[in-house]
Amino acid sequence: MSYTPNQNNRQSYLIDTNILIDLEDHQVIEEAYASFARLAASYNISVFVHEVAKDDIARDNDTQRRKISLSKIDKYQILDKYRDLQRSELEADFGSLKKDNDVIDATLLHALKRNVVDFLVTEDKGLHDRAQKSSLELGRRVLFIADATELLRQTYEPQSVPIRDIEEVKAHTIDHKQSFFNSLRDNYPDFDEWWENKCVRRHRPCWAVYDNNELAGLVVWKEEAGNDTDAVTKVERILKICTFKVSEGKRGMKLGELLLKQVFWYVQKNKYNLAYLTTYPHQGSLRNLLEFYGFRNVGENKQEELVYERDFASEKLLRKSEEDCFEIDRKNYPRFTVPKEIRGFIIPIKEEYHDILYPDLCQRQFSQLDFFHPKTFQSQKPGNTIRKVYLCRAPSNLGDPGSILFFYKSKSENLPSQAITAIGILESMTLATSLKELMRLTGGRSVYSETELIDWEASSAKPVKVINYLLVSYVELPIKLSKLYQMDVIKRYPQSICEVNNCSLRKILNHADLEFEI
Repeated sequence: MSYTPNQNNRQSYLIDTNILIDLEDHQVIEEAYASFARLAASYNISVFVHEVAKDDIARDNDTQRRKISLSKIDKYQILDKYRDLQRSELEADFGSLKKDNDVIDATLLHALKRNVVDFLVTEDKGLHDRAQKSSLELGRRVLFIADATELLRQTYEPQSVPIRDIEEVKAHTIDHKQSFFNSLRDNYPDFDEWWENKCVRRHRPCWAVYDNNELAGLVVWKEEAGNDTDAVTKVERILKICTFKVSEGKRGMKLGELLLKQVFWYVQKNKYNLAYLTTYPHQGSLRNLLEFYGFRNVGENKQEELVYERDFASEKLLRKSEEDCFEIDRKNYPRFTVPKEIRGFIIPIKEEYHDILYPDLCQRQFSQLDFFHPKTFQSQKPGNTIRKVYLCRAPSNLGDPGSILFFYKSKSENLPSQAITAIGILESMTLATSLKELMRLTGGRSVYSETELIDWEASSAKPVKVINYLLVSYVELPIKLSKLYQMDVIKRYPQSICEVNNCSLRKILNHADLEFEI
């Protein structure tokens, strides 16, 4: 029996064939798959399989397996094909379609783009890439299974989210026999020997994230020089990411983005010229994350691992006239471009919302300089994500993607109060006119539960602004209201979003003392 998704306020998910097979396989399934199925069933979430999945399965040459797979589709609601959808229409929206599987992928994205469903779940990196190339907004709504599971959990089973510390530790302090390292042993037979000889004995530095005293994420790194490196690009100062791993049970919680932000900010602060790491082709989620922020695949090593590199610099980031500012900024994160025509906005935030977006700034007792200094870094608390979303009803509009956002913490009980504390780069600003739309626009990035989103009462008469942006820096010495007056940036304290001219914008950036030229 076929269904058309009803327009209630529950999220709806379309699952790709690879998700269907893994959910219904006789083998033991991974935790994320089991949790997704449980959460969807518990909260009456609509999970669809597209009618074209039958076409996909029909190409399986194994008759018995094909018969079994087709029978399993009947457990799900079927999303009917769009009548008379032409291949040329799909190619216009989603690029060249050379294979039958490309047409199926584009058909799934077509349903997503038309908002027939809210999210598409797939482990196919090519499908993620195709969505990303179509638009950043569409790419945000294509989820890996771990991200989809975490979105369901955050929306319908909200819990207090601990501020996860990134601790700088030495390798010898970590018990490498724990299960966290099992997948590394599976991929690297000599892992234990490497850990003892290269990491423990050499006191190799690590960034570690613990959750309830269990290791949840880890980066092991070392400094290299151009004359002694496996990097393809030979430059003076290189940071090699030897290990980048998030626990299988913690994926979807943005810990990978948290660790990557630590890498970016540290590399930029300490003036490295290059960072690189290796990964396997099947690690689609990690590769997508790396590529979004400018890492490029420069080849394979002798172990058939993919080598990813990214350049870093402190010089002024220049923009060609035809280039999109946001695209430049995300690929050079945390550095960003400040052309003459760029617009800047001060966004006032009440203390309670400020603490949600930037939990690490709550009664902050350390300087950003300490945050980056290897010798003084002790269990400090960066926020969980680079890509963030802020909700408001301020009447002012914002500029184009790439506009610079200055977040001003309004009068507060805790310091800092009435001061600019953080800098962001605008990705998009969209109006949500219903709860359903608000859930779709914030999905995968916000920390709001369904109950909290309901409280916004989004409607056509009272739309909610959904501001997506990249957090690029904290202001080490928050710029107080009195200083803003003194700098002639504003005439009165900000009560709503207000635009600042280019001269004032540069005054704020100069005061923020960024780690690169503007």
